Amino acid sequence: MNFKKSLGQNLLIDKNISKKILSLTSLKNKQVIEIGAGTGNLTKEILKLIPKEIICIEKDKVFVKKLKTIFQNEKNLIVMSGDILNLSLKKIISKDAIILGNLPYNISTQILIKFLKLNPWPPKFKKLIFMFQKEVGEKIIANLGSKNYSRLSIITKSRFKILNYFYVSKNCFFPKPKVDSIVIEFLPILRKEVTFNSINNLEYITNIFFSNKRKMVNKTFKKLKMENDKFIKNLNIDFTLRPEKISENLFYKITEHYEKKLIK
Repeated sequence: MNFKKSLGQNLLIDKNISKKILSLTSLKNKQVIEIGAGTGNLTKEILKLIPKEIICIEKDKVFVKKLKTIFQNEKNLIVMSGDILNLSLKKIISKDAIILGNLPYNISTQILIKFLKLNPWPPKFKKLIFMFQKEVGEKIIANLGSKNYSRLSIITKSRFKILNYFYVSKNCFFPKPKVDSIVIEFLPILRKEVTFNSINNLEYITNIFFSNKRKMVNKTFKKLKMENDKFIKNLNIDFTLRPEKISENLFYKITEHYEKKLIK
């Protein structure tokens, strides 16, 4: 079988890892959505756990055909051909759905952000369990003070609690990728610290700050025309700090203030 590098195709072939992923949550009588089902290795293990319904989303038409052949007798399994980034998630997801995916490395963050932007929030789905390239995953789970603390961790934690994570060796895949992976379990939450309206605005604010990562934050506040705002001064921010030294909660407050300025 030919694997497409452009689609980031690295199939999970280690059954122990598949079982470890599925042990993170109960799938019985739930809708399960699998992103990038490939040749159905994980799907076969999901079926053993008696879900109510499985929706396999796969972009590669060769894999779609293979999946439809393998699972043709499974009444509660639907194979959807399409790009997850272009599909309307609201039409697919049922209440308390579990969404799983060994995500293509090249679009993994875009997929995560797509789920983060679902409205209304909290969404209908119960959990996400996604596999990322190790380097990307470590940016997602990082806390303030970590060398991996980044825009991605700040944006992700505005709407998700990270329940669990574990590393997966590159030897568990075929073809073998150059890097290890990480599985992360996400729970959608409503945080009382999050009072801004749009993830797009948080993306914008964190992008402005982290694109000048080595500069003190006073320069960024000047760029945003916020340096003299009473609200910002009342936050008692040390303007000599670098962006990676500012807590996620502060970024949420700055975003809320930015939105209020937009309305004026």
